[in-house]
Amino acid sequence: MLTILQKEFNAFLNSPVAYVVLGVFLIATGLFVWVFPDSSVLDYGYADLQTLFNLAPWIFLFLIPALTMRTFAEEKKAGTIELLLTRPLTDGQIIGGKYLACLLLALLALVPTLLYYYSVYKLGSPEGNIDSAATVGSYLGLALLAAVFAAIGILASALTRDQIIAFLVAVVGCFLVYSGFDSLASVLQGSSAYYVSQLGIAAHYRDLSKGLVDSRDLVYFFSVVAIALQATRLALRSRNW
Repeated sequence: MLTILQKEFNAFLNSPVAYVVLGVFLIATGLFVWVFPDSSVLDYGYADLQTLFNLAPWIFLFLIPALTMRTFAEEKKAGTIELLLTRPLTDGQIIGGKYLACLLLALLALVPTLLYYYSVYKLGSPEGNIDSAATVGSYLGLALLAAVFAAIGILASALTRDQIIAFLVAVVGCFLVYSGFDSLASVLQGSSAYYVSQLGIAAHYRDLSKGLVDSRDLVYFFSVVAIALQATRLALRSRNW
């Protein structure tokens, strides 16, 4: 699995896709956090990074599928998938290596944003006037969100040999899991609205963004990742049916 991970990660770094994804993410978040007056931290009046944590999931919604769309679809189109699957590797090792490579690159995009935290920390009045617990929780939520989106993207890529279709399926899937249940809950009444909203990512992400690291939220994220990766495994096994 580590060999697959290294191969995939190096392939990303040797292609323009990784740099485009990292560049778009950092430029978009930088403009909204520091430049645009309606969302700029400098004009907001509060020492926090809520703008970043509200915006990042929507950017990840498109950028992570752009990373994952080639993982299996390209192998199928190039005809190398059969060669890969005949190697002394299990399906789980192949999926795990490709998945971790995509997730690692997505998490790499978050590293430069730590400069945002440092800047707000230093600019706060008094210095350090920022809710660090909520910031840590928000970063944890973004990391788990990236993990779910990457798993959905891997699944979408395993279902088709066309990268564009894989990208579109992944975007729709990520959107439904992130915002779809919230939208459905908004038209319901009573306790049913709450339980429906808990099926989506947004409710759990909001809890983590408050600095409330609850085991139920962690179980939710890990469960969705496990389900998506298991579905990917079934999609690969379907070649034998």
